[in-house]
This record gives sequence, C-alpha cells and structure tokens, in this order.
Amino acid sequence: MMKGTEVCGMNPVEIKNNIYWVGGIDWSLRNFHGYLTQRGSTYNAYLVIDEKVTLIDTVKHYLFDEMLERISAVIDPSRIDYIIANHVEMDHSGSIPRMRGVAPGATVITSPTGQKGLQEHFGPGGDYRVVQSGETMNTGKHSFTFVHTPMVHWPDNMVTYLSDQEILFSNDAFGQHLATSERFDDEYFLDVIIQEARKYYANIVLPYGAQVKKALDAVSGLKIGTIAPSHGIIWRRHISEILSNYAGWCSNRTVQKAVIVYDTMWHSTREIAYSIQRAFENRGCATRMMGLQENHISDIMTELIDARFVCVGSPTLNNNMLPTVSAFLTYMKGLAPKQRVGLAFGSYGWGGQSIGQVEEALKSCGFEMLESIRCKYVPRGEMLKEIEKKLETSLESL
Repeated sequence: MMKGTEVCGMNPVEIKNNIYWVGGIDWSLRNFHGYLTQRGSTYNAYLVIDEKVTLIDTVKHYLFDEMLERISAVIDPSRIDYIIANHVEMDHSGSIPRMRGVAPGATVITSPTGQKGLQEHFGPGGDYRVVQSGETMNTGKHSFTFVHTPMVHWPDNMVTYLSDQEILFSNDAFGQHLATSERFDDEYFLDVIIQEARKYYANIVLPYGAQVKKALDAVSGLKIGTIAPSHGIIWRRHISEILSNYAGWCSNRTVQKAVIVYDTMWHSTREIAYSIQRAFENRGCATRMMGLQENHISDIMTELIDARFVCVGSPTLNNNMLPTVSAFLTYMKGLAPKQRVGLAFGSYGWGGQSIGQVEEALKSCGFEMLESIRCKYVPRGEMLKEIEKKLETSLESL
C-alpha cells in the first residue's frame, strides 16, 4: 500500500458524493486472451445514487458476489433502476443476467448494436432502452450523455458522461490491466500506470487508431475532471498525461527505435541480431532486444508501439520459420501497426526459406522494407562486421 492511501478491501470507494466504485479486483489474472497480465486486473463498475439509481457496467461473472457486496454496502441492490452497458464484452457484461435477478425492475441502457450483442450473448427478452449518440438521460439531479465510440474496440462501444460531475465513464479507453487496492492515479506509481495503459493500448486498441481519433474528437469538447475506465486506475490528477499519450499512440507516432525480435536454435540468428543492434546504435538509434524465448509477445508489442524499425529473425526449421516467430508475426499483423520499417534476418543450413517467409509477413503488414540479411550456418567475425556495415549504409538513406 502506498503512503496515505485508504485500502478499499471489499468496501466501495466513493469517487464523488454519492458516486461509488463497486467493481471487482482480479488479483490472479495472468492471461487475457493471449495478452500477459502480470499485474492482474480490475473490472470496474460504478454506482450513482440519485432519484433513480444507476449502475454503470458490471464485472466478469466470477466476481459478481464481490461487486454485489460493495453495492450492498451503499444501498439495497434491488433499488437499482438502470444498468448502463457501455460494452458487450463479457468481462463487463458478464454479471448482467445475475444483476437482473437481484434488481428485476432495472432497465439496461445500451447502444443499438449493444442490445443486439447482449441478446446474442444472453438470450432474447429483457427490458432495454436503446440510446443514440448524443442522447441524454436524467436521473434526478444528474444528467448522463451517451457517446457512441464504435470499434474502440468492439462495434457496440460507447462512453457515458456525467456532465454535472465532469466524469467520463470511458469504457475500455484509458484503462489498464492492473490489480491494486488503490483506486486513483494520485495514489499509485504513475510510471506503472502509464506503462500498463501503454501495454493495454498496444495489445487491445492498437488496430483501431482511426476510431480512437474520432472518439477523442467526440469528447474533446467535454469538460473532464475524472476519467473512470472499465479496467484499472481512475484518472483524476494526470488526465492531461493519459490524453496526450493516447493522442500519440493513435497517430502511430514513432521514434528512432529498433525492436529486434528473434528466436534461435544454435545461436547463429542471435549473433546476427546483435550485429543488427550494433548497426542501429552506431546510427544513434535506440534498440530493444526481444528474444522470443525470454519475452512474451504482448510485452514485445508494448515496446513496438512507438518503434520505427521492426526487425524479425528466424533460423530455418523444416523449410519454415520457427513456430514462435510465426506466432509473433500473426499476433503483430492482427494488431496492425502502421508506418514502420521492417527487416527480416536469419541463419540457415541449406534451404533458407525462413528469411523469405519473414520478409513476406512483414511486407503483408504494409511495412517499408530494408534488404533482408541471411547467413549460412555460423556467422563469424568478418561476416558479422559486414552485416553491421551494410546495414549502417542502408540506414543512412532513411
């Protein structure tokens, strides 16, 4: 626990007067559909007490009892009038069926696509109110505005803005997979929060940069004092920092950095990787060496989010690249980084097909390509120096 921080335990946490965090903390989560979550996560739900009581999102199904205990510490859960479903994905909607059992009079508020998705997940029927982008809803003292943000990162996504309190319930935008009993950005280590937000963007949101830009434009006119995302820490002091980072990430801004990703059988491809690293560093370019035996692909993507150069190496095994390299390339292609320069490299014994396969995979991502580097069997001193020198010359023209 950080100094001066109140631990939430199983208690709700008041964000503002009569507005509470009532979510669940997933301390044990280590994998989120292929994304390594070493720090766990939270599934954030928010309770707004007014003449009409509103629950914003729910939690993953196995944390329902934890959420319900927190709600019950504030009010009788059966009093809930509205459940706002900003997103259909089941880490947020998974407890809606049980919540409806506890609060049978509750109306689910969602987007048109959200209603279709919820019914496809949980079956037809139920009391829904479909809201259009820009529509408002009054609950007494409070007024909610709904803004559709499709493909950030599902078609149904929307965000909810509580205007009189200047709170943006931002759904998956600005979130982090981070399990902690601290709830706010000024209670925890900012560098860790930003790093986890960066990793979340790189592995979840990256393919949808154009849609993120539209979403940022859509909320740019709002006065925002608090950002309450669906995962992780709530932003109240460092809002400008996270907005600035998102603006950079969604614009695919890169820096002079090379991420060098490789796997190796007899260390020959690794030797080539280190020659490549020296060439980039000799040209004043930062480097990150990311061996696939030591680094998870989701951590590699976190480094790749702002790297101009993506270098991928594999030896040849059975006329193909190594399976670890193929898996990384498939994962990276799905996340669709743009405006990158690619380099394929590797060693081989006789066929050498892997290097061409890596090159084609990088080309299919739309990358500008440097000339591939291939070495037969074991690269030694002069050969490695030649690789370094040749690559330096190629970099001079970029």
